[in-house]
Amino acid sequence: MAGFQKTKNLTDKPFHYCPGCTHGIVHRLIAESIEELNFSEKTIGVAPVGCSVFCYDYFNFDMAEAAHGRAPAMATGIKRVHQDKLVFCYQGDGDLASIGACETVHAACRGENITIIFINNGIYGMTGGQMAPTTLMGQKASTCPSGRSEINGYPVKVCEMLATQDGTYYAERVSTHNFKSVTAAKRAIKKGLQNQIDGKGFSIIEVLTNCPTNWRMTPVDSLKYIEEKVIPVYPLGVYKDGGAK
Repeated sequence: MAGFQKTKNLTDKPFHYCPGCTHGIVHRLIAESIEELNFSEKTIGVAPVGCSVFCYDYFNFDMAEAAHGRAPAMATGIKRVHQDKLVFCYQGDGDLASIGACETVHAACRGENITIIFINNGIYGMTGGQMAPTTLMGQKASTCPSGRSEINGYPVKVCEMLATQDGTYYAERVSTHNFKSVTAAKRAIKKGLQNQIDGKGFSIIEVLTNCPTNWRMTPVDSLKYIEEKVIPVYPLGVYKDGGAK
């Protein structure tokens, strides 16, 4: 009887992520998808500053390190030079939707043939739990200890925003809060990568994840929080599939 075999696209090094964090799950979904697409030897990942900064330790293919928020710009250059490669970005919400918002939006506007995996846990996870562009209204962070209010602005809804751009081919929001959602996330990630292989243009897959440490919750409670509080603000689903409308 055949047992489970770990994808060859992940190394044996233990993850540095906090207990209960679902970054590791998303890593596995990406690694498995690339192996299933037979692109393990032709993939280049781009990771910027944030919890994803050590991605190169975990993925068994080429990784490049970008300055904070600049992963889409770096991925653009890599893909234009190496058009036969599968190029993806792995970015958090503080990175992608704040300091890197310009690079993200304009890569979409240009219809760059890259795939972005966007990890949205609503917080700056690595640097001290500060409020992020995607922090929920009322949610507490180190820079808004009483909870986010109107004076801090409203949460940025990335998939909804990028779906309005003609250059965006595919935008979908998924989650990691239960087995069914993880299965759906795998399908979306693989589809976003396949779109690039097929030359269809810019794809972004937003993955709602947890941050037990900075949310000050147990891992189980943080997954419940995604289902009960986060998803109503950031509904799951496909926001665009098929390019300009």
